[in-house]
Parts: sequence; C-alpha cells; structure tokens
Amino acid sequence: MPGMEWILQFTLTGLLIATLFHVLRLERALSGLRRDRTTLEALVAGFNVSTTQAEASLVRLRQAAISAGRDITQLVDAGTALKDDLALLTERGNRLADRLEVLIRGARLLTEAVPVVTANDPDPSPPPPEPKLKSQAERDLLRALRMAR
Repeated sequence: MPGMEWILQFTLTGLLIATLFHVLRLERALSGLRRDRTTLEALVAGFNVSTTQAEASLVRLRQAAISAGRDITQLVDAGTALKDDLALLTERGNRLADRLEVLIRGARLLTEAVPVVTANDPDPSPPPPEPKLKSQAERDLLRALRMAR
C-alpha cells in the first residue's frame, strides 16, 4: 500500500501543479480584464462627456435656427413691403409718363400750327391768337416750349 500512497500523492501533486498553472493563467487573464475594464470605464466616461456636449450643441443649434428663421421672416416681410411700394411707384410713374406723352403730343401739334417768327423776318405778322388750352399743365408746357426757342 505504500506504493499506492506514493502514486496517489504524485497524482495529487501533478493535479495541484496543473491547477496552479491554470490559476496563474486565470490571474493573468483577470488582470488583463481589470486593465481593460479601467480603459472601458474611461471610454464610457469620455462618451458621456461627448454626449453631454452634443446635447448642448444641439440646443444651441436649435436656438440659432429659430433665430435665423425669425430674421429671414422679417427680411421677407420687409422685401414684400418694398415690392409692393415699388409696384405702386412703377404704376404711378407709368401713369405720369402716359399723361406727359399726351401733353407733349398736344404741345407738338400746337407748335406745328403756330408759325415761328424770327427777328430777321421783314414783315412780321401779328401772332395768331392763342389756342384754347384745356388745362394749366398744357398752358405751362406751351409757355416753356416758347421760352426754350
């Protein structure tokens, strides 16, 4: 039996050595996991900081977009008002141009009907009677045309 006891002790010693070998491998693996865990925790903390900064940036971006939208709305409203003013002024200008054109045509007809008298004419005849003008503007225009000669 003493031989059997020795065999059993050698077997147990072999098993203990194998167990120690596996324990050492497990210890190394666990220390690697602890080291990786620290790195992972630092990574998660960095991710949390980045997430917080991104949320704050989104709030600022949303506020800037709202402000820009208000500014654009004000500019569009001002542009619309200016467009309406310009349309009104253009319409008034066209009406005035039409009236001026009618007055100029009338004045041309009047000046063509009246002979031009110069200082060199030997027998100046009395000027023809003034045609009846319809409005003060026509009279003013005719007077201005005569003064320009």
